[in-house]
Amino acid sequence: MENKNEWAEFFDGHAPIYMSNPFASDTVKEVDFLAEELNLPPKSRILDIGCGTGRHSVELARRGYQVTGVDISSGMLTEAKRAAEKAGVLVEWVHADATKFRSKRLFDAAISLCEGGFALLTVEDDPAAHDLAILRNINASLERGGRFVLTTPNGFAKIRKHGQKDVENGTFDPLALVETFTVEWDTPQGKRSELVRERGYLPQQLAAMLSETGFRVDSIWGGTAGNWARRKIELDEIEIMVIGTKT
Repeated sequence: MENKNEWAEFFDGHAPIYMSNPFASDTVKEVDFLAEELNLPPKSRILDIGCGTGRHSVELARRGYQVTGVDISSGMLTEAKRAAEKAGVLVEWVHADATKFRSKRLFDAAISLCEGGFALLTVEDDPAAHDLAILRNINASLERGGRFVLTTPNGFAKIRKHGQKDVENGTFDPLALVETFTVEWDTPQGKRSELVRERGYLPQQLAAMLSETGFRVDSIWGGTAGNWARRKIELDEIEIMVIGTKT
């Protein structure tokens, strides 16, 4: 594992309270949706990229799937291991950067949900190269015909949120739909903060990137946590969802 980036530092600090966030309260409902969309038999192999505290991985494992969860944050993986032990399920946990992770075995499906690495940028990352690397790695980890479910920040919402002042002061790049901001968290030594970036996506951008990296796009829907369904995108919602298949 290479040196941590700013997002890893943040998630390491945020991990102990992550599950208290309101958006983390609908795991069972969300996995009901995933199970229906993926339509896989028990014991199928599922890769969870950016698994965080493992809330989706653990629930999928409860339902009989073989799950591998990958995350850049050791703090989040510590919480994930605790959750799996408490639930009495076995999940393979991998500490890795999604832009560099390549599996030695193939999976029947993959998920990357709730800002699980995709679109989360350090100040040094090239937005396109970062996210294309993640998509290529996921595609290489899937069996042909494997399904992929991705949620990512909603570009429409970022456009509607920011004004020309934000463009001029550099906090919003309208060409890449990248927002620059500071994340803050508590530590025993006091508050810490890091400057990070996050990219938003429009549906046509996602479709083009998935096609470029070897996926067929099946559906693009609204994807904000707790409200997953076959529904139209809401312009101000936090995330959108794309479902694809490895060609």
